[in-house]
Amino acid sequence: MDKRTSIAAAVSLAVLVLSSQGVQAQITVVRDVGGRKVFINSNAPRPKPAVAASSAPKSINPPATTNALATSPAINLDRDGADRIVTEAADRHRVDQALIRAVIQTESGWNPTAVSRKGAAGLMQLLPVTAQRFGVNDVFNPRQNVDAGARYLKVLLDRYNGDLDLALAAYNAGEGAVARHGGVPPFRETRDYVQKVQNQYFRPGSGRLASPWSSSRGIRRETDAQGRTVFTNQ
Repeated sequence: MDKRTSIAAAVSLAVLVLSSQGVQAQITVVRDVGGRKVFINSNAPRPKPAVAASSAPKSINPPATTNALATSPAINLDRDGADRIVTEAADRHRVDQALIRAVIQTESGWNPTAVSRKGAAGLMQLLPVTAQRFGVNDVFNPRQNVDAGARYLKVLLDRYNGDLDLALAAYNAGEGAVARHGGVPPFRETRDYVQKVQNQYFRPGSGRLASPWSSSRGIRRETDAQGRTVFTNQ
């Protein structure tokens, strides 16, 4: 018996069996997962075709990646811990801790994992270039973040001889922007920022000192050619 005769006999047998059971159905030939022909009636569930690995649906969600925030000690930081870090940084860099707190409150609201639209991150919202400038390797580490932020404030206060408006404007908009505009840039964001920080700094109970910083160059008393007394840190 050749192959075609075998298939015909199988079809005839299937029809006879279905007829004897009173089932009115059409015989359909399909291939199973192994490529073999299978004769079924159209009312019966069909075997599922094999799915090639290359055509399997891809997940719409990307695989989980290591998130720096997940392992950062910043997530477990409480306010007491943050205050200790602020105090240490203030003493180390001779910047009024009340000013550092005012900047943190304005920048991140004491959220150590805050990230801005511009990519500034952490308690004091350090931009990547600022973090690199001050040797920060984990911007979400509160100690590193606050230390670098305090150092940056110290640099700015030294540069502008204690002018708080200019120092805060530079912290927000950059030293280049302050230089180009010869003072606080006319950006609404920057002007609002300077005002907000100073509102925090000068509010009753902030604990601020008489000066926001101690000059690293020291103040000297001199007498100029006209006999006038001049105080300078130059």
